[in-house]
Amino acid sequence: MALTPDETRLGDYRLKELLAEGTVTRTWLAEQVSVRRDVLVDELLPERADAREGFLADIRSKAAVDHPLIGSVYEAVANDQTCFFARERLPGATLGERQRANVPLKPAALANLLRRVAEANLYLESRNQDTAPLDPDDIHLDDSGVIRLVNLAVAGDRPPTRSTEDISNLGSSLDGIVADGQPGTTRILTLLAWMRGDGLDTSLTWEQVRDYAAEIEKQLADPTAGMASATARLAKGKKPPVLAMSIAGTLAVIALGVALSHSKQPRPQPPPPKASLPDAVLIPSGLHPTPDGTQEDLRSFRLSANEVTIGQYAEFLAALAVLANDHRERIFDHASQPPTKADHRPDDWETLYAAAKAEGTWQNRSVTLDTPVVGVDWWDASAYCEWKQGKLPSQEEWFAALRQQTEEPGSLKASTWLPVTADTPDRTPNGLLGMAGSVAEWTRTPSVNPANPLGGKLWVIIGGSYLKPANGALTREWTDDRALRRPDLGFRLATDTK
Repeated sequence: MALTPDETRLGDYRLKELLAEGTVTRTWLAEQVSVRRDVLVDELLPERADAREGFLADIRSKAAVDHPLIGSVYEAVANDQTCFFARERLPGATLGERQRANVPLKPAALANLLRRVAEANLYLESRNQDTAPLDPDDIHLDDSGVIRLVNLAVAGDRPPTRSTEDISNLGSSLDGIVADGQPGTTRILTLLAWMRGDGLDTSLTWEQVRDYAAEIEKQLADPTAGMASATARLAKGKKPPVLAMSIAGTLAVIALGVALSHSKQPRPQPPPPKASLPDAVLIPSGLHPTPDGTQEDLRSFRLSANEVTIGQYAEFLAALAVLANDHRERIFDHASQPPTKADHRPDDWETLYAAAKAEGTWQNRSVTLDTPVVGVDWWDASAYCEWKQGKLPSQEEWFAALRQQTEEPGSLKASTWLPVTADTPDRTPNGLLGMAGSVAEWTRTPSVNPANPLGGKLWVIIGGSYLKPANGALTREWTDDRALRRPDLGFRLATDTK
């Protein structure tokens, strides 16, 4: 129907511009004259009277949606002459428009956007509300960072595959929008790959998307926050992988059409979100006692309260699997790592990880995803810390953290190899867990064994373990073999405070 000067009104709405026309409806940019605001008007085509009941049923579904992130329906009109409804004109450009204009977004903004999109869809899920498929042109973002979604509600029950399809579609279609080379780029790329299902046995839920995105926001706001949460265990690195097809979609600009390479080995997958692990412990700058009876002036740092867990390490391997598609899986490797070292899988990893996910047993011991990881060598531990933008602690830093509020470290009671919980018994007054028992830990730098002062510097393994509890937190070992792996040897993460 052509617009003529005598046909510029639909009720209270002055039609300004025809935006789109399909087989059933046309959409107008219009002004609601009585309140002088721009709106969108969706009009049923006069020749499609057969679709009137379905059109009205969809309008009723949209009008019942009441969520601050989802566009509102203002009014519906149905009479003998016409049938239409007016809805909110959302501010800002859509993600689709930004993609087509090659306008990238920073990872922090994209993490926020993904979280808000997930929150809106959790609301729709809770109401069993069916919707039309979600795509980038349905997500609006204005210059102030306000995020709004087009009201996609339609009549009928929500199909069980709707959320999975929408999550996968966003993970696949939001390319050309991730800002390259920014803090958090690799983490966003990894999340989008998981949304697509790359390397996963089961699809992510909106709840998981929300939690992972929220954790990325938290990490980017406070780089040390990622040490505290088991929800966050997302890929983090110095450089984003430049992949063939963009894995970025809600927060990154990289073409990453990354279907993970078809390896014969099972793909690592992200563990489900768990309860938060304890916060890292701040160690202030100044003079601190060393394990050799001297004092050393240290800069302030944070030390993770617990040893790196199986679940956290699984996230690292999942991130490397994404990077492997573009042959970038070695970007976190230490410069001294032997070229013959093929990967960072711990000893017997598949069996250990499967047992942890099932909360079963490994080598006759109960394990969960929150049990400290073992079977890692020095290069594995170093690469993980580089991925987390941290480092292994030196033995001096480790001991300074131990002694911060502990007068007699030798009196700490060693624990066995247990999951990290609020009830973990091997605990210092400042909140460090597993220093006397649990697993022994790699440190960053070599040193001379005071029992052999004329010997060369060797690599230090510090702290007691469930297999070697004799000296508890005062235990130290020296080795020249950084490829050493043991079922009682793990590590923890240190980060700078600036």
